Parts: sequence; C-alpha cells; structure tokens
Amino acid sequence: MKIFLSIICSIYLLTTARVVAQNEVVLHRDDEGFTLQVDQVPFMINGMNWDYIPIGFNAVNAGFWEKEDHIIEAGLDGEMKLLSDMHVNAIRHYTGIPPRWIQYIYEEYGIYTMLNHPFGRYGLMLDGKWEAFTDYASPEVREILLEEITDLVLAYQHTPGLLMYLLGNENNYGLFWKGSETEDIPIDDVHKQKVGEQRARPMYTLMNEACLLIKDLDPDHPVAICNGDLVFIDIIAEECSAVDIYGTNAYRGISFGDMFDVVNDKLDKPILFTEFGSDAFNTLSQKEDQAAQAFYMAGNWKEIYQQAAGMGKVGNSIGGFTFQFSDGWWKYGFDDRIKADSHDHNASWENGGYENDFIEGKNNMNEEWFGICAKGPTDENGLYTLYPRAAYYALQKMHELDIYGDNTTTESIENHANSIMSNMGEQIKKSRYYPLSSMQFQWMLMLSCLDRF
Repeated sequence: MKIFLSIICSIYLLTTARVVAQNEVVLHRDDEGFTLQVDQVPFMINGMNWDYIPIGFNAVNAGFWEKEDHIIEAGLDGEMKLLSDMHVNAIRHYTGIPPRWIQYIYEEYGIYTMLNHPFGRYGLMLDGKWEAFTDYASPEVREILLEEITDLVLAYQHTPGLLMYLLGNENNYGLFWKGSETEDIPIDDVHKQKVGEQRARPMYTLMNEACLLIKDLDPDHPVAICNGDLVFIDIIAEECSAVDIYGTNAYRGISFGDMFDVVNDKLDKPILFTEFGSDAFNTLSQKEDQAAQAFYMAGNWKEIYQQAAGMGKVGNSIGGFTFQFSDGWWKYGFDDRIKADSHDHNASWENGGYENDFIEGKNNMNEEWFGICAKGPTDENGLYTLYPRAAYYALQKMHELDIYGDNTTTESIENHANSIMSNMGEQIKKSRYYPLSSMQFQWMLMLSCLDRF
C-alpha cells in the first residue's frame, strides 16, 4: 500500500511540475557585459508596451480581462499575431492580467510578459479612502505595498511565459506631478534636492525591500525598477543594491546619449529601456508624421543593439520595450475622465530631442499618438482593428537582427539601421513639400518600406 501511494504521489508531482513548468530566466555577466538568458539562451528583449484599451474607454474602465474567454482570445489573437510578425518577443503589462493569459500569449505566440506592479505610482487605498499621492515614508503605506508584492509573486511565480518583475512606472516623476497625466517636470536643483531627500529616498529604500522580498519568494525571475531617465540615480546607487536591472523610461530623441555609460559607472547594472519612442504627430504641421516616428525609433534600437554584450562598447544593454503598440486616445483628459473618444492633438510636454517639430518654449510631445499602430473603431464586443504605421515595418526590419549571432557587429547594426533611417529621412523631406492626407501618407510610407526591404 505504501509503495502504491508513493507511486501515485510521484505521478502527481511529475504531472504538476509539467503543468506549472516555468522558464529559467537569469542574468549572465562576463567580460563582454550583461546578457539576459532564458532557458540558457541569450535573450535580447525586443519588447513592446502593450495594452487593450478601445476608443471611448480608458485604463480604468476598459475591462478587457473581464470579458468572455472567446472575446479575449479574439483580441489577443489579432494583436499578438501582429507582434510576433514583427519579431517582438516580450510585452510589458501591468498587474491585472490573469496568469492564464500570460501563459496563453507565451504558448500560442512565443511572447513573454514583463509583469509591472505600479508600486503606488498612481495612488493607493489607505484606510478605505483613495489617496492619489503615495507617501513612501509612511509605515502603513510601506506595509500595504509589500503585502501587494507578496500576493503578486505568490500568484504569478510559476506562470509559463513570465519574464521578470518590474516595479513602478517613472515613480520619481510622480513625486513632482499633481496628477496622472504626463507633463513637464519643474525641477530646479534646489527643488530636486529637497524632493529627493524627503520623497525619493524613502521610495527607493522601499523598492529595495520589495526586491529582496521578491527574490526570497521567487529566485527564478529577475527584478527591475522603472525610473524616469536618470533622475535620482545617485540615490538609487545608495539605496537599491538589490535591484537586478535598471529600467528607465527615456525620451531623448534619436540618441540615448550617455545613459549606458552613466548607468554602468554609477550602478554597475544592466540597463533596460522600459519606455522609449516617438509620437506620430507633428505639432508644427498639425499632421500625422509617420516617417519621423519610424526614423527616431530605428535610431533608438540601433543604439540599444550596439550597446549589447559582445559589441565592444559598454555592454550593459539587454533590450527595450517600445512605447507603444497602439494609440492611447484616453491619455489627454484622463484625470477628469473625459475625451476618451477623441484623438486629441494637444501636446502636453516639451522635448528638444525631437527636432522635426520642436520650437523652444512650446510643447511638442503628443501623448495620444505614440502608437506604432493606429486604432480603429470599437465593435459590439469592445474589440477593434489595428492599422500599422511605417514604424511597425521599420521595427519589423530592425528586430530581424540576431544580436548575439556570430556575424553581428556594431558595423552591421549601423548599416542595417541606416538603410531604414535614410529611407525615412527622405520621406520626412518629401512630406514638408507635398502635404498629404493621413491615409495617403500612411500608404505611401508603408509601400516605400516594403519596396525598400
């Protein structure tokens, strides 16, 4: 009887192991730099920021994961096929996605998920009341967030297709802003130092505690934080030693500049671009500008690839998540829950890195136009069709590169990217002299990309 029970238990354990089998995700370091390895194979993250928010809805009320299974599958099948066709191998998604759909996306399309806990970025429930601003120095807040992290890891740690955990979303910027909508950061040196010591340092110490907690519960997946550019990096160096990966949202235009060197010198950690990219709207012409978007994105990926391990440069780049897959019609007016059915042209912040539509003193970044795909109308099931822009095809060609292949060099990456960027550059010049409708412009660029490649 004991032998029979032992056999039954062994069969059960083996079956269970197959059901909950997870991928081995580790960071590897050698003389050439850092690489992320999945199941012992070097893995360059060709990632995408992804969500499913139809026109007329916002991040709060979209309710995609609450729909019937066949509707969710239809939505995922349409978008994940587009993503896999452009060689995207990972998506960034916030908490709320059920584990079984992470597994579905992985098993059906080979796409991994970086699971993102906002870590109080947009507020939290405190004593039964929603607090929009998170005080990371509060013992009660710290307890709540660590409890949320514990619950998260216990729920997801054995999910096939889980790539890593990400804490926050440029929470350092949230220490300055009053709402959830993107705006310029009013930080002179005095203000920055004050906010850093009073608000940022407690936040980063708590992030470090969360990283240690995650590693204790799940040693099989790396942990990253999501910081806004390099703001407070010296405090991070002092307070976040447990973090595996420095994730950053970085919008610097065509080049990331000194970011790879600074992160290497100050943190000695790999860098992951959790957000970057360009909008597809030109504030000067008040027209869609697909060529400029594709141009900037190809330039960004060129640097991400050239800074990977084995390329002879810093060697700390492990990939990135392009922002974003489809337009966010809900971004402008989100705090007031208005205008989610309008594709606004309002530029909400200023950035001189994007020279094609920059005039000093004027905002030029259009939050609702960052999609590499335009979004069609919402049907009776809350689904929609996507229409790829030129950037989709440009990134499709960029992601074809085997970064860790024997024949890949900084020079071959340069040549590959420049062939894409030069084509887009020519289209930018043409669009200045021959105004086209949005649909004409879209077809012209798509066809030119296909002809070129």
